[in-house]
Amino acid sequence: MKRLKFGIVGLGRLGRIHGENIAWHVPGSELIAACSIVPEELDYAKETLGVKDTYSSYVDMIKNPELDGVVIVSPSGFHLEQIQLALLAGKHVFCEKPIGLDVDEIKRTITTIEQHFDQVFFLGFMRRYDASYQYAKELVEAGEIGDLTVVRCYGIDPSSGMESFVKFAKRSNSGGIFADMSIHDIDLLRWFTKTEVKRVWALGKNAAYPELDEAGELETGAAMLEMQDKTIAFLVAGRNAVHGYHVEMELIGTKGTISLAHHPEKNLVTICNEHGVVRPTSQNFSERFKQAFIDEMRAFVACINKGKQPEVSANDGLQATIVAEACRKSWQTGELINL
Repeated sequence: MKRLKFGIVGLGRLGRIHGENIAWHVPGSELIAACSIVPEELDYAKETLGVKDTYSSYVDMIKNPELDGVVIVSPSGFHLEQIQLALLAGKHVFCEKPIGLDVDEIKRTITTIEQHFDQVFFLGFMRRYDASYQYAKELVEAGEIGDLTVVRCYGIDPSSGMESFVKFAKRSNSGGIFADMSIHDIDLLRWFTKTEVKRVWALGKNAAYPELDEAGELETGAAMLEMQDKTIAFLVAGRNAVHGYHVEMELIGTKGTISLAHHPEKNLVTICNEHGVVRPTSQNFSERFKQAFIDEMRAFVACINKGKQPEVSANDGLQATIVAEACRKSWQTGELINL
């Protein structure tokens, strides 16, 4: 079997996870190129990941004839252009969520993806590759909890990252908390219910960091959604969990309930000390979803080798962005948004 050669653009926190996985944890793959405008990231690629070719220009990198595919982990606003350029250069594409921030441009990019049907396009909704979510999906599909009636999702980053995010928010566009964070829960909601969002109502508050008001960003956001089949969903996204990385999901049906990480424990250890009974908590997304990130990249490689497209499609990215944008609009206007 051919050893696939990849290039990566973006070697920040998440980019390094993907870079390390390709270099060390995904059989049949090799990371031979890296692109970044940050010299320290290129030094990291060479010295730590053993990357042969480094670039400050994405256009130059995708001209590399050795590359079979590219992994896009750049800021969200660059995704769509980089997807199109890579496909036109004949490369397979893995792109981190969100697929993009502009709905019309996403639709144009989907047209390009469809025209290059012999190239794999893989969107990084890694929670679909987490063993717990997959098991819950199997239970729902088997009818173990009957018909879904309510879905509740929490996704709150650790407060240790707040100060760096505030600095980032003042100079860059993350797409907003719903596109940046809730988009995973929006995708899972569509995945579990097999239907689309009908309408949304969203709220937000900046309490610990009111300076985010000026940047048009949120410290905490919440949304109520109604699906086409009338399933009710509650989404909470935040950036200020003092105990660590808090991600959980609850699926309530007519015959029972499934809870995923109701208490976001790191492992099976329980500590009894002067603080009481304590369960350690995962401190970041890379720790909580370490295996899911590896498994989704292995799935990308498998799709290329088998010549098939993945289950997650560009349309999944489009629909999630449409809902995230509706949540943002609802928060800004205070109105109920119909889709």
